[in-house]
Amino acid sequence: MCTAVKVAVRGRVQGVGFRPFVFQLADKYKLNGTVQNNMDGVKIHLEGNLESVQAFLSDLNNRAPRLSKTHEILIEETVPQNVTEFTIIPSERSGTSMLVIPIDSAVCDDCLNEMNDPNNFRYQYPFINCTQCGPRYTIIEELPYDRPYTSMKSFPMCDDCRREYEDPTNRRHHAQPIACPICGPKVQLLDKNGTETDSENPIKTTIKLLKDGRILAIKGIGGYHFCCDARNEQAVAELRKRKNRPLRPLAVMAASISAVEGIAKADKDERDLLKSPESPIVIVKKHEQNSLAESVAPEMSTIGVMLPYTPLHHLLFTDTDLSCLVMTSANPSGMPILYKDEEAFHYLAGIADFYLIHNREILHPVDDSVVQINDGMLDFLRRSRGYVPDPFSTSHDVTGIVAFGGQQKTTFTIGRNEQIFVGPHIGDLENIETIDYYKQELEHLLKWIDIPKNIAVIDAHPGYNVQKMVKEYAFAEIIEVQHHHAHMAACIEEHQIPGKAFGIILDGTGYGLDGNIWGFEIFYGDAGEFERMAHLHYTPLPGSEKCIREPWRNAAAMLISLYDDEGLAIAKAIFADKVSEIDLLKIMIEKNVNTIYAGTCGRLFDAVSAMCGITQVSSYDGEAAIRLAELADDRCIFEPYSYELIDKEILTINFSTMLKEIAFDVLAGKDVHLVSGRFHETVVQAIVCAMVDLNNKNPDAEKKVVLSGGSIHNRYVRKRLAAELREKSFDVLVPEQVPCNDGGLSFGQLVVAAAKRSANQCVLEYQQKL
Repeated sequence: MCTAVKVAVRGRVQGVGFRPFVFQLADKYKLNGTVQNNMDGVKIHLEGNLESVQAFLSDLNNRAPRLSKTHEILIEETVPQNVTEFTIIPSERSGTSMLVIPIDSAVCDDCLNEMNDPNNFRYQYPFINCTQCGPRYTIIEELPYDRPYTSMKSFPMCDDCRREYEDPTNRRHHAQPIACPICGPKVQLLDKNGTETDSENPIKTTIKLLKDGRILAIKGIGGYHFCCDARNEQAVAELRKRKNRPLRPLAVMAASISAVEGIAKADKDERDLLKSPESPIVIVKKHEQNSLAESVAPEMSTIGVMLPYTPLHHLLFTDTDLSCLVMTSANPSGMPILYKDEEAFHYLAGIADFYLIHNREILHPVDDSVVQINDGMLDFLRRSRGYVPDPFSTSHDVTGIVAFGGQQKTTFTIGRNEQIFVGPHIGDLENIETIDYYKQELEHLLKWIDIPKNIAVIDAHPGYNVQKMVKEYAFAEIIEVQHHHAHMAACIEEHQIPGKAFGIILDGTGYGLDGNIWGFEIFYGDAGEFERMAHLHYTPLPGSEKCIREPWRNAAAMLISLYDDEGLAIAKAIFADKVSEIDLLKIMIEKNVNTIYAGTCGRLFDAVSAMCGITQVSSYDGEAAIRLAELADDRCIFEPYSYELIDKEILTINFSTMLKEIAFDVLAGKDVHLVSGRFHETVVQAIVCAMVDLNNKNPDAEKKVVLSGGSIHNRYVRKRLAAELREKSFDVLVPEQVPCNDGGLSFGQLVVAAAKRSANQCVLEYQQKL
């Protein structure tokens, strides 16, 4: 007896070889029917005997391709159509989109083996790919994902590629970027004037140029990178000079895992991340003795490393003299990643000596993702290439909510049904180019995801550019969300925490509900609402943003505000070359001229870093805190300095005594490694003491704690704080899939808006019943 079923598969099932997989399953179990991409996912019509259909459905669920991610499989009995074969039929482009947009993936081993085989017609072809690897999101023009709607549409397939593309048993069956040297994209090597060089093999010439110490701009999957030999100090120092990037660490691409192990101490989890299809930059501990140029990551104990993730990258390492290359985003400071050839030639003039480009258009730029293993768990510093725009699943209806994020490390987030789509890393919204890039990517995803514009969510800071941008979109309602509540809500949603929890939010800057700058907070609440239970004592920031750019000013202002004339004398002793400027700071504080008040973890770290002589003027965001954290060995436990909890209406954490003790240690010439370690432990102990106090005063409160905010990237703070809280019987959760910095802010904003909408609907339904 013939059984017939209709199957709808939703999730990441397009651009990952899902239809050929279905075809091969049907062939294996001698079933007839059809498989088709549509705007809802994949549709399957299946006919055959019951046992074979059941076996097919079991394999469908359990043996799917490695890049696929099934969210839902709907099965429904139907009437047999008496078809006599199984076929893949053309995509259906009508209807409401429920698609998961395919992500870009690192080149797979099968393709690498073919690329390195002299007998293969794709030998040394830098754009080899299959259904399990290669570009996806970055080349898509329209959905569903088919070649005519990608930037590959301008490359008609040759007979050999067409044969593979149409063969359901071939791993390139319907691999949309399929190409070969005959019909596919090609590379060119251009000089600094944009003129093509006379080179028979542009990649081999590029290798020679890199070995000679030249700086190249190389076009990849998601944009341009600057590239030079990571062991050549002169080349790396010159790149820093030209790019005006004096100290910020540069990412390194290593030829292989063995090359990574030659420069860094990567454990199994870190090696697995490096080798994963997502192929992110992984922050690992440097070997004390390594062959890298000192200028790659000066005065840092860690290094950001990645493996080659495109065929082109692999070909750059065919010369064994090149084992590590600097591979950093090719953009002038503050600008978004460059991906258009004409923009690259304009903005990179005077920086790049040569350009290695290709003629496959990048439609959607995307930065490299950056991760670290922190206290044994995944910690995203930047969630982008390889992960975006893969959605998160939620138990709430989030349709029609769009969250715009903040000002720095910006992302946006879109809700559809029970899916949450976080967009790519955009950067800091401080110039028109970045704002235009933000709008372009937001509008593309809004078009693809296709939702009503019900609610826009923005940060409550009145000076953020998103406050202006949101007005350009016709949303029915605009909701403002407090910065640190969004951070808290993001972690609550990620871990699906029912009920209320404490939130310890350690951050750089967030506009507070009292008009001051928050960033060292203990909240209690849920995604819908919160109560501020404790915070850091406020201190002045005379000159506002200038204090953030020049942490010594922040440190001096803290000492003056906390200890008046004694603090003034201490500040002058520590910053002896700034005496007249320190007197001016005192006047600004006393007269409240251009002075705001802040209680943030980031500014506290900045101040201590400046006092220790580590970073008095920052050359990049977070530099002072990052370099101070590098000095605190997270394998040790240090003796804390003094601190005080002041029992006001809101518990206040005061580090006045600690700052004086640190000042005396610095003036006495104490080892800054010890000072940093003791400072870190003081922060941990003060928070734990505050949590115990709050728990004693609120015995009915849940003992769940979420940690978030940019300072939770700090290895020592995350590890010690979690350990100490667990020792006190708190259940501690940290972000693992969403960045705890502002890259995760839009995700939290959307979650807050969804919770408020749900609560309002419940109230409305209750009132209607009355």
